[in-house]
Amino acid sequence: MNATFVVIGVLILIVLIGVSQYNSLVRLNVNVNEGFSQIEVQLQRRADLIPNLVESVKGYAAHEKTTLDAVISARAQATSAQGVQEVAAADGSLTNALRGLLAVAEAYPDLKASANFLSLQEELSSTENKVGFARQYYNDNVRKLNASIVAIPGKFFAGMAKVSERDFYVIDDPAKRDVPNVKFD
Repeated sequence: MNATFVVIGVLILIVLIGVSQYNSLVRLNVNVNEGFSQIEVQLQRRADLIPNLVESVKGYAAHEKTTLDAVISARAQATSAQGVQEVAAADGSLTNALRGLLAVAEAYPDLKASANFLSLQEELSSTENKVGFARQYYNDNVRKLNASIVAIPGKFFAGMAKVSERDFYVIDDPAKRDVPNVKFD
């Protein structure tokens, strides 16, 4: 009789651990999905700002067509990207194109002084910060999910929960990897 209670108790404990692990993995997977959705929301917000920014610059720097076309092309690519890898690559391209656009704007004092341009530039800066926070939130949740999947007991329940390891959101920006050259004269 006592052995039966022990076996039943152990089985109940195993079931409770299984349910807990299953729910934990599903919850972590939902958090990763939410994190990626937040990145997409902020990237869409940035994409919505770009036509106004381009139009502002266009009025002052009509001969900078190559830069303007690069921004427009990168925006189109970014708004049609799907999946973490493709969105991250398009995000990196758009970020580089925007850097070029803002560099062009530096050459035009009247444009830099324009209230409309300054407002758009501030909004873009704010959005870039929000994109950065959304990327960090996503990657934090991916780290937690991936760690839970490869560790025991999560490893045994990942298949049951239909959860697999996810890719981190990484932007390939070679400029950020260059070692800065610091000189003290």
